[in-house]
Amino acid sequence: MKRNIIPGVLICLLTLLSFTGTVNAQSRKILVFAKTAGFYHESIAVGLPALQKMGAEHGFGVDTTRNSAVFTPENLKKYAAVVFLNTTGDVLNDVQQKAFEQYIKAGGGYVGVHAATDTEYEWPWYGKLVGAYFVKHPEQQVATLIVKDRKSIATAHLPATWSRKDEWYNFKDINPDIKVLIELDEKSYKGGSNGAFHPIAWYHNYDGGRAFYTGLGHVDESYTDPLFLKHLLGGLQYAMGQKPMHK
Repeated sequence: MKRNIIPGVLICLLTLLSFTGTVNAQSRKILVFAKTAGFYHESIAVGLPALQKMGAEHGFGVDTTRNSAVFTPENLKKYAAVVFLNTTGDVLNDVQQKAFEQYIKAGGGYVGVHAATDTEYEWPWYGKLVGAYFVKHPEQQVATLIVKDRKSIATAHLPATWSRKDEWYNFKDINPDIKVLIELDEKSYKGGSNGAFHPIAWYHNYDGGRAFYTGLGHVDESYTDPLFLKHLLGGLQYAMGQKPMHK
């Protein structure tokens, strides 16, 4: 009797350890998706290696792709978060959209960078996930950012007001449930149209998962800027479920 129980117990333990190892491996890996069906941002070319370097420095794997065929339920299970890096236009078909929705509903993470809001206008679920849609932007210029939440892991390192050059988006259909981290001071530059409330970085729990968006990241210099990279890292760690947004 005992001879039969012991092997069974060992098999159960080995299976549990194997499953735990798989979960831990998945929690340390992200997918960076950079497909464009509209405007192509040249900074994608520097953003991809910057994220790979970030992963190497902080202990998580980074897969990159422009191929939407990877959006299957089985493949997405490999990742703790999916990053839409300057995606534009209609980048996923109906089947791929459904797979991504299932992934988020199962507790997955999402990070949108800059043009991620210029993506999938005909997919209302995605609009609520990313938090807003892009409308237009003025010419690139220096603007003042107001850090509204200075206690989050994505902003605690930033000054209360942060002056930098980028391409500043105006938004529509802003999800009222987003938790705003940074706003733009429209008095500090020309071409803002959102008025007194102009969020530019935010996060929220959405439909079972976690979402973070930053409107920064158009210019190449973003991906060598320590302040921006730490801001993005904080959003990634939240989306991956590695850390809460607030300690």
